[in-house]
Amino acid sequence: MNLTWEGLKDRKSWEEAGIALPSRQPEITAEEGRKNPKWVHFGIGNIFRIFIGSIAERLLEEGEMDGGIICAETFDMDVVDRIYRPFDNLVLAVTLHGDGRIVKKVLAPFAEAVKAQAAFPKDWERLKEVFRNPSLQMVSFTITEKGYALHGADGEYLSYVRSDLEKGPAAPSGAMGVVTSMLYERYRAGAYPLALVSMDNVSRNGLKLRSSVLETAEKWAEKGYVEPEFIEYVKDEGKLAFPWTMIDKITPRPEPEIADLLRGDGVEDMDPVITSKKTYIAPFANAEEIQYLVVEDSFPNGRPPLENGGVYVTDRLTVNKSERMKVTVCLNPIHTALAPYGCVLGFTNFADEMTDPELAALARTVGLKEGMPVVQDPGILSPEAFIQECLTVRFTNRYLGDTPQRIAVDTSQMLAIRFGETIKAYLEKDGTAGALTGIPLAIAGWLRYLLAVEDDGTPFELSPDPMNGELQEALAGVKIGGDCDVHGILSPILSNRHIFGTDLYEAGLGEKIEAMFADEIRGPGAVRETLKKYLAQEI
Repeated sequence: MNLTWEGLKDRKSWEEAGIALPSRQPEITAEEGRKNPKWVHFGIGNIFRIFIGSIAERLLEEGEMDGGIICAETFDMDVVDRIYRPFDNLVLAVTLHGDGRIVKKVLAPFAEAVKAQAAFPKDWERLKEVFRNPSLQMVSFTITEKGYALHGADGEYLSYVRSDLEKGPAAPSGAMGVVTSMLYERYRAGAYPLALVSMDNVSRNGLKLRSSVLETAEKWAEKGYVEPEFIEYVKDEGKLAFPWTMIDKITPRPEPEIADLLRGDGVEDMDPVITSKKTYIAPFANAEEIQYLVVEDSFPNGRPPLENGGVYVTDRLTVNKSERMKVTVCLNPIHTALAPYGCVLGFTNFADEMTDPELAALARTVGLKEGMPVVQDPGILSPEAFIQECLTVRFTNRYLGDTPQRIAVDTSQMLAIRFGETIKAYLEKDGTAGALTGIPLAIAGWLRYLLAVEDDGTPFELSPDPMNGELQEALAGVKIGGDCDVHGILSPILSNRHIFGTDLYEAGLGEKIEAMFADEIRGPGAVRETLKKYLAQEI
């Protein structure tokens, strides 16, 4: 059985293997999407394919949409060449339930995959053509938090961003440059309306996307690359809307065991791929069953009936409360607290961390004890029910196979939101965050993780993070079991507002984190003993 349009024609074999298929002809969906594009998506990795793809699939199956999504990739072209095009843009979705059940379904909501770089002229011109089309209603994104960044931790433009700003819209390389260039094409074609919808785990993601696009456009206008009227087009939310969203679905890297299972079902060519850009992807995608998407209803050119695909469509305030609930309290901070410790303590399955007394206590402390008192209730979702679902159902699903190593990717880019917002809430409420224990312990654990040595002394490889080199250099004077100037080494890091969203010394946490870190580097086993010391009342 081949995961291609032709291969799906053998419906009997797929059904006998327990794999559900689309009821419609995928070729027709794809053709309609190419001819009358309504939806483009940037960042075409695993969460897009199995989550956003499942929403679109449901709408297509129910006749609520008639054309597929245009899939645009700005970063890793291997994904297009090795995962999309050879499989006719299909994906085999594998849902892993906590009771061990596995549900398999082929999704076919994607019209085509485009390499969104000028280095691929045919694809580049195709993307321009799509953006010029008045039919286009929405452009969505799952490009991770760093995809929106223009500036590094030092406040200066990232090198590729500086190049994009200097060279103009003809051939940008960064995602924000590419998107702004395509918007310029749409402006020149008729200034047609459009919604640009960030679906990343970024606080106030719509605002961040708008700010990055607008800053790019303004710099180009200063250099004469674009007209002043283009800036007015970008600013006019009656023309270009940037809805805020909250998205939630745990989507691990594709599991080799799932590939083996699918091969046993008779499906060919299911091997996971690690691309040259270190993207972990496969012709299938595996994820948990639970998923949430909350979207602000701001679409000046219309939209698909997303609510019929299981999406909460609401107002901006409710989206913001939902996002803050999840990203700053109920889910992401617990992930970010536990993942570095999981790596240091030798865990390879995140669910196993939840059976560890100290790490389970850390999860409860960060989420329930410290986060819940300052969470805002969005109304459409209960914070109490949400966090309990995370702690007792989602995080404990070992069939999901999620790893601390995956969750630890790009941690430096997330701390300002996942911990910084709660710290700010305590500063506003109490004038200090000094009463916190779980969050500073999580930050100390992240710094200890950056030493790339397990608690027993075994070296390990850090997960990818754009600040790994810089931070490891700053920590070079730290010796486990030896003497070092902890304050002198840590103070430039802990006072960095770009990393934490605030100066942790001014927040009343700097010295506490220094003490915790000093405890964790005393020697082998010190990390475990430090967790016991600070969480004794919670275990």
